[in-house]
Amino acid sequence: MSKKKRVVIALGGNALGNTLPEQMKAVKITAKAIVDLIEEGCEVVVAHGNGPQVGMVNNAMIALTHEDPQQPNTPLSVCVAMSQAYIGYDLQNALREEMLNRGIDNIPVATMITQVRVDPEDPAFKNPSKPIGKFVSQEQAKRMEENFHYIMKEDSGRGYRRVVASPKPVEIIEIGTIRNMVESGDLVIACGGGGIPVVRQGNHLKGASAVIDKDFASCLMAKELDADFLIILTAVEQVALNFGKPDETWLSDVSVEEAEKYIDQGHFAPGSMLPKVQAAVDFASSKPGRTALITLLEKSRDAVQGKTGTMFHL
Repeated sequence: MSKKKRVVIALGGNALGNTLPEQMKAVKITAKAIVDLIEEGCEVVVAHGNGPQVGMVNNAMIALTHEDPQQPNTPLSVCVAMSQAYIGYDLQNALREEMLNRGIDNIPVATMITQVRVDPEDPAFKNPSKPIGKFVSQEQAKRMEENFHYIMKEDSGRGYRRVVASPKPVEIIEIGTIRNMVESGDLVIACGGGGIPVVRQGNHLKGASAVIDKDFASCLMAKELDADFLIILTAVEQVALNFGKPDETWLSDVSVEEAEKYIDQGHFAPGSMLPKVQAAVDFASSKPGRTALITLLEKSRDAVQGKTGTMFHL
């Protein structure tokens, strides 16, 4: 029997919905695509974003402080942990149900609440730019700055939003446990929302006020697990040059060298496609035989078979 291909999937926000009811519906569709890969003979590890979800948790915690002035503000790292748990809860139940519906009853599913270490000297901490939470008025923003020491920035005339740092992941604290679970045949959900950002202080891990990009965290986890594929799922079937322009060109097969040239030429939007392509290049260049794919959720099986998506390789 041939060795199973190990695949790390990075789910985008469109795979999870924006509200609790939306999420419960979305994960059923997401589970079908993931179990398709399992039926294809892949050993799957799942990572996911948490953009809408961590903002929702953060807003709920702020509302609690308004109701009860004695209630301390909840750190962002704790909000990320909360989002990991409840997204994992919905995902693992949907995956378990979908596998049982297909007669697969020998693959346990588990969510690992994952801490990811970042460097406190990362330049991102000096220039917080990642918006989270809802839009508020200038008066509300001032109050949040005074009460919680948040950094609030005006956003394109739509109001003010909190911005936080988005440092690069350095170390996945629970990687040993994740690896052991994967080796024993579990379907593991880990590094949710890019992981709970922490900095090391001696033997203590202190939560950081930051959000780690889930694509970079997924890339690090894929490398640490010696995966064959990193699949980054997004809202388009393939990556494009000159996206949305008359000379738009879709890419199917890209070498690391070509991709780096396209990055330097500014083809990919920061905060959108750029980090996905950077993560794909990082993984594909890390070891011969490793392949990164960017595609739609529902096309993931076809992408692994080489039928669609954008494939990155050495």
